[in-house]
Amino acid sequence: MIASISGKVARVDRDCVVVEVGGIGYQVYVPDPVLDQLRPGDSMRLFTYLVVRQDALSLFGFETLEAREFFELLLSVNGVGPRLALSILSVLSPETIRRSVFNEQAEIFSRVPGVGKKTAQKIQFHLQDKIKAVAGLEPMAAYSEVDGEVLNALTSLGYSVVEAQAALQFIPRDAPQDVETRLRLALQYFSR
Repeated sequence: MIASISGKVARVDRDCVVVEVGGIGYQVYVPDPVLDQLRPGDSMRLFTYLVVRQDALSLFGFETLEAREFFELLLSVNGVGPRLALSILSVLSPETIRRSVFNEQAEIFSRVPGVGKKTAQKIQFHLQDKIKAVAGLEPMAAYSEVDGEVLNALTSLGYSVVEAQAALQFIPRDAPQDVETRLRLALQYFSR
């Protein structure tokens, strides 16, 4: 397996980058957040996963080892292929996936294009035991019911789940536990 790749970005396409290493260009499929920050000429290092199929070899790259581990976990779910796993990691951060699994919030996965209600439930159920078993992927603190409402309000306003989670983390720990105040504080995150 090709575990990582380091080199210069030769080209950035819609869903992949071409990384030049020693005069050879490797096409690497990456999640959208990684794709958005890369420019031709940038030096980069990605942790990779090679998918071998009868008709193709596809290389998938991630900024962190944790993201690659979650990619592998998602691939272990029946019905989730590499493209869908990459789509999930384009919309949801590993932390968001971990929280939604531990809080049994399968509906979070339904926000990913291509993931229906049944697939979301299958992912949540399948990952429940797997995430607990992987070292370094211990449970995160659960969101309170109030923070869950704030998260839903932010996503209904058009923010992505990742953005909404970042805004929730911006809220001071000693802030009042009512939805209106916490939502107002979370919205301040976007106006900084």
